[in-house]
Amino acid sequence: MNILMISDVYFPRVNGVSTSIETFRRNLHELGHTVHLIAPSYDSVSRDESEVTRVPARRVPFDPEDRFMSYGWVMSKLAYWRAENYDIIHVQTPFVAHYLGIKLSSLLGIACVETYHTFFEEYLYHYVPLAPKSLMRLLAKRFSRHQGNRLSGMVVPSNPMLNILRAYGIGVKMEVIPTGIEPASFEPGYRALFREQHGIDQDRPVLLFVGRVAHEKNIDFLLKVVARVKLQLPNILFVIAGEGPARPGLEAEVKQCGLTEQVKFIGYLNRLTELNSCYRAADLFIFSSRTETQGLVLLEAMAQGTPVVSTAELGTRDVLQEGRGVWIAKEELDDFSEKIIRLWEAVQTRLSLGQSGRDYAHEWSAAKQAARLLDFYLGVIESATPVCDKPSA
Repeated sequence: MNILMISDVYFPRVNGVSTSIETFRRNLHELGHTVHLIAPSYDSVSRDESEVTRVPARRVPFDPEDRFMSYGWVMSKLAYWRAENYDIIHVQTPFVAHYLGIKLSSLLGIACVETYHTFFEEYLYHYVPLAPKSLMRLLAKRFSRHQGNRLSGMVVPSNPMLNILRAYGIGVKMEVIPTGIEPASFEPGYRALFREQHGIDQDRPVLLFVGRVAHEKNIDFLLKVVARVKLQLPNILFVIAGEGPARPGLEAEVKQCGLTEQVKFIGYLNRLTELNSCYRAADLFIFSSRTETQGLVLLEAMAQGTPVVSTAELGTRDVLQEGRGVWIAKEELDDFSEKIIRLWEAVQTRLSLGQSGRDYAHEWSAAKQAARLLDFYLGVIESATPVCDKPSA
């Protein structure tokens, strides 16, 4: 099969969408299929640019990490896209990429599917703070319904997210296909070396968050948890690995709360050479996002044998099973902090929980998910007509 993916983000921009695209592209290729990706240009390139077309792009105001790629430039290459004889278009993001996918589907006469990676109802109002939250949620619902019903099908990372989209009134063919875990995620990281490189004492208790440092990740709640845990574990260290628009505000909050010695921001890490060691260097991975459509970092932490304390909201409810690598906590300071302290003090319980998580993560095979995606493509192609390039209700 010859697949055209289109996305508004991709490496070197680091986030869950980039990781998902790379994972599915690699595994579909190993199954014998071709996946061409259209993505914006950045100041640098990713480690593998094969079958990637970089589109001229400009920076997005107020979000310097992202790019707004040129719709016109892509459409000027229509003869090239037509000559490639693609079987299906798979859009990964709902901005320029979505409208390119809709247009190319209509012009090339092929089906267009899209993955719903981001829960905009609980996301959009963080970035338009002056508008009423209820208005932003209503607009997000209408936006998602309008876009979804113009597609031939939708890929959704979790069952709770699928139920939400159905409630919005999206009626196209949908299937839950999460991003899988690559074998490389199980290669043991170097705990002692990572701690040494980052100036962390080998016996210091370490909590870890990995992900985009964004408002919707609810990291400010985790800071409050750390402040509570500090009362019983004064030597606790919370490592935040990632970058994003919420970092300046969180750094200010760290100072205001007197947590300068307990919180360490380390920025983005190289997925191939550093990330496994980062997970391995932590004693517990903590997470409290309310907006995850899946929560791949939870499985990555488990793959390294690092036990997890996390809330179970939206997509993470599909991923997390109590006692299988995780103690599920409420988004309450007492409950969340108590579970962290209990796990730190119960060494054997913590180690056993980490091993059970590693076993559980093996069940989320990237190759298996890619095969399911391929079956979904085939079903859409057999049953759907190309999308119509005109507004829908």
